Amino acid sequence: MKYKQLGRTGLFVSEFCLGTMTLGGNADAGIWKAIGGLGQPEADDLIRHAVQAGINFIDTADVYSFGQSERLVGQALRNLDIKRSDVVLSTKTSAPVGTRPNDQGASRGHIMDSVQCSLERLQTDHIDLYHIHADDPVTPIEETLRAIDDLIRQGLVRYAGVSNWRAGKIGKALGLSASGNTARLETAQVYYSIAGRDIERELVPLAVDEKLSLLVWSPLAGGLLSGKFGPGTPENQNSRRATFDFPPIDKDRAWACVAQMRAIGETRGATVAQVALAWLLAQPHVTSVIVGAKRVEQLDENLRASEIELSSEEITRLNAISQLPDEYPGWMIEHQTSGRFPKDSSADA
Repeated sequence: MKYKQLGRTGLFVSEFCLGTMTLGGNADAGIWKAIGGLGQPEADDLIRHAVQAGINFIDTADVYSFGQSERLVGQALRNLDIKRSDVVLSTKTSAPVGTRPNDQGASRGHIMDSVQCSLERLQTDHIDLYHIHADDPVTPIEETLRAIDDLIRQGLVRYAGVSNWRAGKIGKALGLSASGNTARLETAQVYYSIAGRDIERELVPLAVDEKLSLLVWSPLAGGLLSGKFGPGTPENQNSRRATFDFPPIDKDRAWACVAQMRAIGETRGATVAQVALAWLLAQPHVTSVIVGAKRVEQLDENLRASEIELSSEEITRLNAISQLPDEYPGWMIEHQTSGRFPKDSSADA
């Protein structure tokens, strides 16, 4: 297992993060029943196996199964007697967790209420990485940032990040933090897969420039890149995609990617999913890839992607088949900057 620096901090996290969306869920849990349904014994097994494999990074959220995922994670850490300092624990807030008007959002009120509930469910006195889970068009960004800074100063939260924000809003937040000398955002949880490379347009350049860690969710596009699906293949009615078709994806592009990854996998004795994960791990702008599982065997299969080092030729093939269509201003920037770099004078010597 490799470890990478988290943002500009001195903290290091494993290149794979254990996602816990599959924990919890019952007959009354709506989409969470389709996604998860795992109880405490299964949670203990997954977390034990992940830690033994070298994962030191666990991600959850208050909205996952309406808090049940956090409860199962917290109890598992106690059941397994895992030293708190050996785990980087991440959770999130701002998605709807109730029907009342203040049961969602990134207001100071909701953040302060939410963090106390998460700490209680996780059975811990601090959260290592706290994410604002969704864009809040109502709350001023300054209010959100002040709340985060206060939580960090109080020691309840150590680092902060966001999820599903536009690049422009993240850039504004970073600028406000710098000018106000307050805690900055260190991470962004983003959807990214070989069949969904939208973040490369704006978010990746921002992350590279600001040394913001990108944490990838749904690296297999909700199971669509697992290798079980393809053009003309009916989706298994027991699969997550059959009941929760998310995230949205250009399936024609996805099938082209699957065909290329299958060909590469056959030469390496690897699955389509492992090649898809290996492609993400090869991207220098990715800090950690969040993988969830319903079974230990499934988790173990995904983690074996870390053993696959794709060749430059294989990456070129995969990049070509999955390349984003040209979009303004990207094509104009590329055109205007093509001659910007000085010519290597040594070549004329």
